[in-house]
Amino acid sequence: MDRTQLLQEIRMMTFERIYNGWTEGSLTQEEAAMMLGVCSRTFRRQIDRYQESGLEGLLDKRLTQVSSRCAPVDEVMAVADRYEKRHWGWNVAHFYSWYKRDGGQRSYTWVKKALQSKELVPKVSRKGSHRKRREPSPMPGMMLHQDGSTHEWVPAKKWDLIVTMDDATNEHYSMFFVHEEGTTSSFKGAKDVIDKHGLFSSLYTDRGSHYWYTSEAGGKVSKTNLTQFGRAMRNLGIQMIPAYSPEARGRSERAFRTHQDRLPKELAAHGITTMDEANSYLNHVYQSAFNAEFMQMASEQGTAFIQWVGMNIDDILCEQYDRTVNPDNCVSFEGKKLQIPPDKHRCHYVKAHVRVHQYTDGSLAVFHGPRKLADYDDQGRQKETKPGKAA
Repeated sequence: MDRTQLLQEIRMMTFERIYNGWTEGSLTQEEAAMMLGVCSRTFRRQIDRYQESGLEGLLDKRLTQVSSRCAPVDEVMAVADRYEKRHWGWNVAHFYSWYKRDGGQRSYTWVKKALQSKELVPKVSRKGSHRKRREPSPMPGMMLHQDGSTHEWVPAKKWDLIVTMDDATNEHYSMFFVHEEGTTSSFKGAKDVIDKHGLFSSLYTDRGSHYWYTSEAGGKVSKTNLTQFGRAMRNLGIQMIPAYSPEARGRSERAFRTHQDRLPKELAAHGITTMDEANSYLNHVYQSAFNAEFMQMASEQGTAFIQWVGMNIDDILCEQYDRTVNPDNCVSFEGKKLQIPPDKHRCHYVKAHVRVHQYTDGSLAVFHGPRKLADYDDQGRQKETKPGKAA
């Protein structure tokens, strides 16, 4: 007997005792009603039901009737069967997002209780902790986070997931896998954002060597001796902010915990095993679904993004190296010989100081001041393109 039924039995026994006292004249109707915790009118109704049907007339019919809102047993079994066969090990929030995508109509709480009733997911006691929350930026584009996470996204394959997200809304602007996080992946993430939304105000990162130079491990970053990425951000007027602990990057850390739990399971569910397939899934399915579920409204209207209208953004978001031209009008770069073609501006470029741009796809270009002298592929072979200008 559960607690509700036990209380009902006690209430019926109490009523019978007080009813006998009333019929014997030791209690008035008002006194009997007060002892039962009801009004005189309710007590009179209970008397009528008791005299007509005995104790059975006092039973609460709600305990024996099935709610019209109760889900059919088949529906509960179908949800539990789907979880057990196709989504085993997923947390409830992740499973619920797929359940809703497939047209499920029940609430999150219903799904959680259905899985818990079948002992497919554990009941976890909530543990509170006190922390002081840093308020998000008021508008999109004021502060972005960029970070990478090494994880076994596909069994036996450890890749780095690079994410660039907004502090104000948690919206993920760029997500992709690479074999190793570094300068090239950081440029690509920033370019994805600028191409779609424009320039942003600041970027919050860890103290990785591709973001910052530090005099000693774990020490303060140098804001004068810049990395290739730091130089590009300075040229674009974007402020870089270093984080000195994982807790300081709380928003991106929490996002990565979600990705590390969900992404391997979703990739496995779709049979994805290659990086190209995984990046396609990120771009066409996962990123938009994640934003739809976790994105929040900014506290203020408007945007801090500024449309980019300057030179080719690729000539800023790239690695740049100073070189001196050899007597044969070639530039030596990483074992390659970049031959400078003749042009109408100079007879030759021997001993001239030039700048080599290495782009994110591995291709190269040689600049003399603002003028592009030539483009090259990743093997150093000259491309047939018209010279351009750079600021």
